[in-house]
Amino acid sequence: MRYLVFTNTPAHVHLYRNAVERLEARGHSVLVLARDYGCTVELLEWYDLPHEVYGYCDTSKGSLFRQLPRHYARMLRLAREYDPDLVFGMGAYAAHTGLATRTPTILILDSEPTSVDHLISRPFADAVVTPDAFRKDLGADHYTFPGFKECAYLHPDEYTPQTDIRERLGLDAEERYAILRFNAFGSHHDVGKGGFTREQRAELIERLDREVTVFVSDEGGEMDLSALPAREFDVHPALMHDAIREAALLVADTQTIVTEAALLGTPVVRSNSFVGDEDMGNFLELERADLVRNLADFADVLQTAERLVADPEARSRWRQRRESYLESKANLTEIIVDVATSGSAAGSPALARQSTDDSLLEPSASSR
Repeated sequence: MRYLVFTNTPAHVHLYRNAVERLEARGHSVLVLARDYGCTVELLEWYDLPHEVYGYCDTSKGSLFRQLPRHYARMLRLAREYDPDLVFGMGAYAAHTGLATRTPTILILDSEPTSVDHLISRPFADAVVTPDAFRKDLGADHYTFPGFKECAYLHPDEYTPQTDIRERLGLDAEERYAILRFNAFGSHHDVGKGGFTREQRAELIERLDREVTVFVSDEGGEMDLSALPAREFDVHPALMHDAIREAALLVADTQTIVTEAALLGTPVVRSNSFVGDEDMGNFLELERADLVRNLADFADVLQTAERLVADPEARSRWRQRRESYLESKANLTEIIVDVATSGSAAGSPALARQSTDDSLLEPSASSR
């Protein structure tokens, strides 16, 4: 079989990397079509995954739309040359490529607010797979699994931490630290959304520095750390999860890294304009499991963050909750590989067999 996999962001690389390696080990051919965005290509090279870059996009909101014609032209040409039997992806690029090449396509989605993306991609996919916390019903051939997309690489069966991360970060053996992750809000699903202001970012750094060493990961590159008591988080992006796992606290106005911290058992505070009653299902579920603090008010963020870094037992409590929580969650890499190799390239029939035989996938309400 020949599989085409789209990785438009670094998170997509992590989502599919273990499945790509497993499919290749079984003798299948896999090609990853990648967007040069953030550290996406750097991660593909680190994991030595077979890939072609179809285009570039920076973190500004207009960059993607300016590049779209070139992106589509190149990715469709590469897809036709490769001639896949099945396409995997997370949105319109994969769905439209499957349509243009008449190839069955399976989308793995987890972002509920992106209604436009669903509108332009869902009709052209043969099946859609989402976490069971996903609060939208995407119609026929929508299947759910117990867990999150991050379970493809942070499930206990998939993740083994590096033991030298403190040395790589230049830290003493017992030195406690926090990671602050700031979003550029440049993606299409971030339009109209925001997170911490520059002043709030600076105050967070100064307040947390009283208890721990502070590392800053700034997606937009806007922060000048020279006058602040913080260090740039400059470890290789493939080691980000190991650094998160060892941290005393993560504070972020981004999305994916928050779920990652929760699934690694690290205390985490999330704050952005998505937070509220209409928040995404995965963050509401993680909050119910006491693995994430979702806070809209910055004063609450400061108070909670300071309390957590001052509590030396907080990480131990989070780790115990994480172990208990993941006992009931599926290994998404296993699901991807099982669906890909089930003997059918027709998308939803393959998923239907998996949901019946292995109880890993369940049809959504309208698919039953």
